[in-house]
Amino acid sequence: MKTTGNTIFITGGTSGLGLGLALRWHALGNHVIIGGRRKELLDQIATQHPGIDTVVLDVDDPASIQSAYDEVTTRYPDLNAILTMSGIMRPENLLDPSHVETAEATITTNLLGTIRTIATFTPWLATKPDATILTVSSGLAFVPLSYTPTYNATKAAIHSYTQTLRLQLAGTGIQVIELIPPSVRTALMPGQETADHAQPLDEYLTDTIDILLTEPDVTEVVIDRVKFLRNAEPEGRLPETIAALNSH
Repeated sequence: MKTTGNTIFITGGTSGLGLGLALRWHALGNHVIIGGRRKELLDQIATQHPGIDTVVLDVDDPASIQSAYDEVTTRYPDLNAILTMSGIMRPENLLDPSHVETAEATITTNLLGTIRTIATFTPWLATKPDATILTVSSGLAFVPLSYTPTYNATKAAIHSYTQTLRLQLAGTGIQVIELIPPSVRTALMPGQETADHAQPLDEYLTDTIDILLTEPDVTEVVIDRVKFLRNAEPEGRLPETIAALNSH
């Protein structure tokens, strides 16, 4: 992925990793468009960060994805990259049948939102030079956290889907990159913004951008902090890694 001169659309870019990457990419000389559900928040971001544009988007709604696509490609015809950042993470008790409601919401946002967004934008990106699709899985795609089962499953699915997407798009000129974050100090889960075990946001952003800058052909962005999880199975230490992750 080239790191400057892109026009990048980020779904779920109003906070956390999405907003952080938007600001970093903007500072590198890219044109960044943020998609999010709350227009008032989008307007606030646009005011605070001149040069970053915004589009209302709810990835749970296929019609909203299509509307955002129409707006983005009309207003920004140089669009050549998308980052599917939208995601939710909620605890579930699998002994309680009501957890299915949480599971369905998580699948709709994390998995279907990603698939629908990519399906809508891929034909456009196939016509653009230096096109890139970036997805976001998680270290939990490789080692499960006990109290977020459906989140883990959707991120494992994103990992597999991204691998297959890369295979199918080979030869199109579209680069497919998977970001695999560790736990980062954001508001994704209650208490995560101050959790000792979570990586500081700025540190994660720096590590990620450094990889993209130095490894333009990278397929997976695996920072040092997440290798403990990403490499647990191939290194033959999955059982003890599961135990360690779920010991606190």
